[in-house]
Amino acid sequence: MKLDKKLIQKRRIMKYFIEAAHELIEKEGLELLTIRKVSDVAGYNSATLYNYFENLDNLVAYASLKYLKAYSADLPKYTKDAQTSLQSYFKIWECFCYHSFSNPKQYHKIFFEKFSNSFDESLTEYYSIFPKELTTREKKELNPMLLKHNIHERNIITLRACTNEGFFDESDLFQISDISILIYQGMLDRIISGIWDKSLDEYVEITISNMKAALESFQKIK
Repeated sequence: MKLDKKLIQKRRIMKYFIEAAHELIEKEGLELLTIRKVSDVAGYNSATLYNYFENLDNLVAYASLKYLKAYSADLPKYTKDAQTSLQSYFKIWECFCYHSFSNPKQYHKIFFEKFSNSFDESLTEYYSIFPKELTTREKKELNPMLLKHNIHERNIITLRACTNEGFFDESDLFQISDISILIYQGMLDRIISGIWDKSLDEYVEITISNMKAALESFQKIK
């Protein structure tokens, strides 16, 4: 289907702003980002930004999505040897932890801040602008999860495969999901606050170990 010129132009200009914001976040940090700086790098005036983004926070949410690129690219490597859906579930979380704990503020903004509950449409739009950042080949079954921005919906999609294979009862699905996310979010908050001083490997190992221990009581197949 051929795209109309207005949509092509919209996506092109959004791409300039998103890439400019991401570049500045990498160079100067999130705290020093301003609309004027982003506009200067993108090559447009500040007023133009508001034609495509609600405000700076909205643009930052889009720019933060670029941090999912490496995670999406790594997922097939992490899950390729998983023999069951439960093994795959923990491997997906392990990959997610490594990447998110490396960029904790950006991942917190994506999944736990203002736009995190209403961003699915924007996420789809983001991947229409940057289609190569979506895993599409080795693990096509992961794409439905990747296209969900809400972390609870993403988690339910991967967990549902576990119920289909008999590892958990369907009635426990949402409680299991909540427990996994609470464990993850607790660790993410600790990393951001600087409460702990541990290595990345230790953060990931503790998180996955706690998830496995918490979910064991729900398992029907050991």
